[in-house]
Amino acid sequence: MSVPFLDLKAQAAEIADEVLPVWRRLFADAEYIGGAQVAGFEQEFAAYSGVRHVIGVGNGTDALELAYRAVGVGAGDEVIVPVNTFIATAEAVSRTGAVPVFVDVDEHLLIDPQAVEAAITPRTRAIAPVHLYGQTADLAALSAIAAKHDLVIVEDGAQSQGATSPAGRAGAIGRVSATSFYPGKNLGASGDAGAVLTDDDRIAEYVRSVAAHGSTVKYVHDHVGVNSRLDAVHAVTLRAKLRRLDAWNAARRAAADRYAELLRDLPGVATPVTRPGNVDVWHLYVVQVDDRERVMAALAEAGVGAAIHYPHPLHLTDAYADLGYSRGQFPVAEAASDRILSLPMFPHLTAGQQEQVAEALVNAVSLAGVRG
Repeated sequence: MSVPFLDLKAQAAEIADEVLPVWRRLFADAEYIGGAQVAGFEQEFAAYSGVRHVIGVGNGTDALELAYRAVGVGAGDEVIVPVNTFIATAEAVSRTGAVPVFVDVDEHLLIDPQAVEAAITPRTRAIAPVHLYGQTADLAALSAIAAKHDLVIVEDGAQSQGATSPAGRAGAIGRVSATSFYPGKNLGASGDAGAVLTDDDRIAEYVRSVAAHGSTVKYVHDHVGVNSRLDAVHAVTLRAKLRRLDAWNAARRAAADRYAELLRDLPGVATPVTRPGNVDVWHLYVVQVDDRERVMAALAEAGVGAAIHYPHPLHLTDAYADLGYSRGQFPVAEAASDRILSLPMFPHLTAGQQEQVAEALVNAVSLAGVRG
């Protein structure tokens, strides 16, 4: 029996009886964009996240760009971004005309506050901490740095719906945050979707306008905007999944605890550690192994799905070669990029499946060691 890296079919089956009748009503009423379902989800996710405003948009990358633009990021500015993240965090900066400034990560592979402070220049406008793999970056330290230098924090919460830290709930700590509802996220839609979260009325009004072609009144355009909206069919899925999110996150935490026990003291495998005070929602369970390619090949042969998040630190991607970074500048992220390995992690992962993963990993590590 194989173990998939991610099982979205189990989530779909759990919510099917709830969402299918609502979808039928939407199609019967031709309610495709906006409407009661979108408004209901925005209100419910705002209450869940502890913010006053949620604005649903077309995807997480749009959400980031709109969040950056809402706090004034634009041409001539710099935004500090961790080098270990999905490219969308930096890509959205580039789309505003600003420049992403990369910094290294800490032992948890989250943005390093000391590196952030060292990277600040007169052009720095914002800091973009990424709550990677399901746990919150050190927002207490970053908030102090931001206040000291009069900077704005724009949270990237695409992997952290439901996570908390001593500074608060992910997505509700900075001035504005962005999240993705890509289907594989802890809270995933039925396709691409995202949202901007904020307590700031002005930011909320701006984002809602710019996401609708810069308009709040039809054919009256106050800004040069974009077309980025949350579709009603996705809102139905998100409302159903939001009602289950805490239980699903708890199941992820139980699975993470089980992995930690199964892989305890396994030579050649370093298991992840949660930052003190964080409540991790384990979007991904990322171990570090030697000879990763051989380990991955052995896992695949054993029927175990695995992935890498992320194989290339952003400063080593061709897309950002023109920024002039070189190998060796960000040693923590670079060393991790050769060793990180994401194991199967999803709410419906069973103990039996995890035992199969652990057994396959033990054999894979042993085999890699012998061949090495």
